[in-house]
Amino acid sequence: MNLFPTVLTTAAAPATPGGMLGYILFYVAFFGLLIYFMIIRPQKKQQKKQDELVSSIEIGDSILTTSGFYGVVIDNVDDEVIIVEFGNNKNCRIPMKKTAIVEVEKPEKE
Repeated sequence: MNLFPTVLTTAAAPATPGGMLGYILFYVAFFGLLIYFMIIRPQKKQQKKQDELVSSIEIGDSILTTSGFYGVVIDNVDDEVIIVEFGNNKNCRIPMKKTAIVEVEKPEKE
């Protein structure tokens, strides 16, 4: 019945410093790759999709903003700002950034 002390003595053998360093580097690399594939890569794909959406905006497109308003693009001021007309009221024209656009619907061509 003296099995327990022999298990402890073999399991508690001192590890070499090089072996511990290898394990630490393995875990750092593993968690680094895990973070890259779970956080950074999907975020880059989403940003690329948003950039394509913003670059495809033209005058006459129907858009949906991040605040939930639907409107029509009536003017392109510069690379970042457009003027959007909201509702049927022709006096409701608001300049806004292109990055605040979530969805773009192209008008049907007749």
